[in-house]
This record gives sequence, structure tokens and C-alpha cells, in this order.
Amino acid sequence: MKDGCFMDMKVAILGGGGMATACATLLTESSDVAVSMWVRKPAVAEDLRTHRENKRLLPGVTLSEAIHFTSDIDEAVADADFLVVAIPTEFLRAALHTLAPHLQNGTPVISVIKGIEQETFYRPSEIIADVLGPRPVVALGGPSHAEEIARRLPASVVAASGDIQLAKQTQKLFSTDRFRVYTNVDIVGVELAGALKNVIAIAAGICDGGKYGDNAKSAIMTRGLVEMNRFGSALGAEPATFSGLAGVGDLITTCMSPFGRNRKVGERLGQGDSLKQIISSMDAVAEGVNTTRSVYDLADEKGLDMPITTEIYRVLFEGKSPDDATQTLMTRPQREE
Repeated sequence: MKDGCFMDMKVAILGGGGMATACATLLTESSDVAVSMWVRKPAVAEDLRTHRENKRLLPGVTLSEAIHFTSDIDEAVADADFLVVAIPTEFLRAALHTLAPHLQNGTPVISVIKGIEQETFYRPSEIIADVLGPRPVVALGGPSHAEEIARRLPASVVAASGDIQLAKQTQKLFSTDRFRVYTNVDIVGVELAGALKNVIAIAAGICDGGKYGDNAKSAIMTRGLVEMNRFGSALGAEPATFSGLAGVGDLITTCMSPFGRNRKVGERLGQGDSLKQIISSMDAVAEGVNTTRSVYDLADEKGLDMPITTEIYRVLFEGKSPDDATQTLMTRPQREE
């Protein structure tokens, strides 16, 4: 990098999902950035190379010839200046253990993952540091559905890191005339907001599926934001982060968009489908399901009042009906806002 501009920069993307593909598309808008994308299955890499389309997750989006697709991790990360990690939280630790021997020490990581690990309660940046050792990590969060980013629809996100200079480098790396990046030093808040909004999105989807109406959905989103802030603040996040793109911004998108996988899970629950039926029919991971368990357990451990999260947990894992969960929320003891 020279004078704030990227000269012959290489970025290796780890993951083959929709967001990984959207990131590759964004980065290839700069002629000074070489992009390689590692996918686990050779057949998938070959299909991407041949057809220049992620048919399963981003159908209709033509992928640049500048993106190098490979299932060879050494080939993907050779001479990489940055790693972009786009692997779902539940698979992240195992994948990184496999990839670790091939990754250079100290290469900065940009995480686009939104979840909390079960049992350890680690955020993605903490899992990365735990497996790969200490290294600079940036969390890229905010309202950013891959389906829209890949089609160059306008979007704004935030790059968060305790190292503000690294956050600014990520800002320059990803910014285009259709993708605006802000910076933030609160990586704890940005990662927690990205995880927690998925839980609230399941609740919002239940409102849609159960036809509870706009008033109910607005209340769920508003009171859900209160829970997000309460939980985040207890874990060291800055409250202001939840009023920004990673917080209320991502919450709105995830709760409202037809692309939202977590909202779709809730919608189908509200329509009477079982969680097993829903998960077995999905092409991609809905992070909010496992995140609900993690947040519920950690909130219980810390004595935090999380009524919406608690009821979503009851619906997902204890068989409580969405109607009964809604009634429980509506008849809680009255209080000040």
C-alpha cells in the first residue's frame, strides 16, 4: 500500500457463501486489488470458475473474471495482504483449525461473520484469535444483504477494530461509489449487534408469519433494540454503537427484508412449521438459531433481563408455541419504558 492507495494488493476470501461472493465482487471493482476465493469443495470451485455465477445463493449475478476461485488453500492465501473470513460461526473454529497451518502469522483478518459461539460465548474475532493466535482483526458489520451488494445496490456499513488505522485501511479497501464504509473502534459492540439482531429478526418473522400486524412488529424491533443494548453494555460494548449501522441499521434490514434468513425462520415458525422442517429446507445458515441459545445462556449466567430472547429460546428449543410466547410478552408486569 502506498500513500493510502492499494498497489498490487491481494485479498484472500475464506468461504463460498453469498457474503463471501459479494465481498469478492466488491473488491474486484478496484483494479489494484487481486482477489482469490477459497471454497472447501473442488466441485464448487470448478463450477464457480466455469460459470462465473453462484447459482445456489446469488443466481443471476455474473462474477468478475478477476476473481480467482480455488479449493487449494495454499494457492488462495499465497502472498495475501488481508484475509476476509466469511464462514458461519458454528463451523468457524473447526474450519480455522484445518486452515491454520496454511495461514501466515500476523496477516490481518476482516470478519463478516455475525454470531456467537456456543459454550465459549466467543465473538468471531475472539474465535479467530483463539485458533490463529493474536493478529489484527476488523469486523465489517451493518445492513448488508449479499443479494443487494452483489447487484451494486447502495449500502453503508461500519469497519470496527481496536486498531483505528486498520479500520481505515479496511474502509479504503472496500469502499466503492455504491458501498460506503464508516469506521468505529468498538469491535465488541459491532460484533454483538450483528449477532443479537438475528435473534430479534426471528421474533419479527414470527410477527409476519402469525399476522400480528405492523404495531406488534414495530414493538418487537424497538424493545429488541433495548435488549441488544442491555446485553452489549453488560459485555463492554459502547451503547452508541447500537444506534448506528451495526445496531439499529442492521436490525431494520434483517427484520424487514425478504432476503433475511432469520426473519424467514421466524415467519415459518409463525405459520406453524417446526424448526427441524425449516432448517432442513434452507440453503444457507440462519445464524440467529444458535445465537439465541448462546445469548440466552449467557444472559442467564449474568442475570440479564432478556424477555424477547427468552421467549424465542422457548419457541426454538422447548416447543412453546409462538402464540403462547407472544401472550407471555404481552402480559408481563407493567413498567416504565
